Amino acid sequence: METASEKTHPDTEFQQKRGRGGNSFPLFVARRYLFSKKKTHAINVISLISVIGVAIATMALVIVLSVFNGFHDLVASFFTNFDPQLKVTPVMGKTVAADDPILTEIRQLPQVDVATETVEDIALAVYKGKQAIVTVKGVDDNFDQLTHINEILYGDGEFQLHTANLQYGTPGIRLAQDLGIGTLWNDFMKIYAPRRDGQLDLSDPYDGFVVDSLISSGVVFSVNQGKYDKNVILTSLGFAQNLLGQPGMVSALELRLKSGSNLDNVKAKMQSIAGDKFKVEDRFEQQADTFKIMQIEKFMAYIFLTFILVVACFNIVGSLSMLIIDKQNDVITLRNLGASDKQITQIFLFEGRIISVIGAIVGILLGLLLCWLQQQFGFVKMGDSEGTFVVNAYPVSVHYIDVVFVFFTVIIVGWLAVWYPVKTFTKNHLKSNLPTRDNNNAN
Repeated sequence: METASEKTHPDTEFQQKRGRGGNSFPLFVARRYLFSKKKTHAINVISLISVIGVAIATMALVIVLSVFNGFHDLVASFFTNFDPQLKVTPVMGKTVAADDPILTEIRQLPQVDVATETVEDIALAVYKGKQAIVTVKGVDDNFDQLTHINEILYGDGEFQLHTANLQYGTPGIRLAQDLGIGTLWNDFMKIYAPRRDGQLDLSDPYDGFVVDSLISSGVVFSVNQGKYDKNVILTSLGFAQNLLGQPGMVSALELRLKSGSNLDNVKAKMQSIAGDKFKVEDRFEQQADTFKIMQIEKFMAYIFLTFILVVACFNIVGSLSMLIIDKQNDVITLRNLGASDKQITQIFLFEGRIISVIGAIVGILLGLLLCWLQQQFGFVKMGDSEGTFVVNAYPVSVHYIDVVFVFFTVIIVGWLAVWYPVKTFTKNHLKSNLPTRDNNNAN
């Protein structure tokens, strides 16, 4: 049985906490104040509202950033079907010799699984009176091994580039709609490209163009990105080189690496080989403008929601101000027991910080729960009817680095929001209402 001397009296526990110094004593008292009943019931209500406000703002940060991540990953998956893992392009000029020694060395690296030469430029496509400015992209026969082009084809045919003397064209789905050709057209599609050499006959407007024809491959592709679906037509490398007046020249060397290769290391090695003559780009660098805009939008959303978080944190200041008034007699007792003004101020600072931490943890857990529910069940739809958008529900992708960043944002904002007001309020309140220990001792 425990003897009376072995029992720990609350006052003894308090003295032990105070005697340890540092932050242990203020944190001990702050924790008791937070969960104890106050004389004025409204203080408990305001404290609860403060926690809820911080939690909701934190939850909103987690959800909104995860939705932006979802759109980022969704767009990246579109480009994955069409863009190569790595793309080597000349720094100066549009084209370079296909047998350039640097390109040959890069192509022969052991990590390279598929290498495709491509050439592309602007041309005019005409079909039965309809015309459109297009980007003619000529590719090697192994283009379907380089990309996932076969996964984004629509129609009854198959992806092919040429047969004997016949040259096939595979347009983007929106380009096909603009030209009124669907997935299959019967006649020849005329392709006009500016003539690059020789003297022009000004009396004949057509003399300034090289003209060739394509027939339908029976399919169209859909990347779900307008820059491809509305503008690009795929054809053979030889057709494009002849049409554009670039025999033996390429615009880029597109590469796919072997499974298990370290993309960053291989890219760095290629760039060291390329020097300042070529640039080596991964998929995100190939679409730098698109992803940069998405990052800016995500950052702006983070800034606006952080402002909302700041407003929510000012509820904590109101709660602490009322708590300081409510605990005035307790503060006198603490000072008589030897607590310094600094420790008393830290009690209320810790009170605000504990509220911030609880709100941050609750908000993050709720945000992760709602993100998981959206991923599993897609409660929030993109539109009223299915098929209107590429995806039916808002995409969500939780990046845990964002979760950590949100947690520290809430903690920093919460601590800064309470530091100056609480320190000023407690300092003025102590001076105006409480005698100093020196005065007590003198009396």
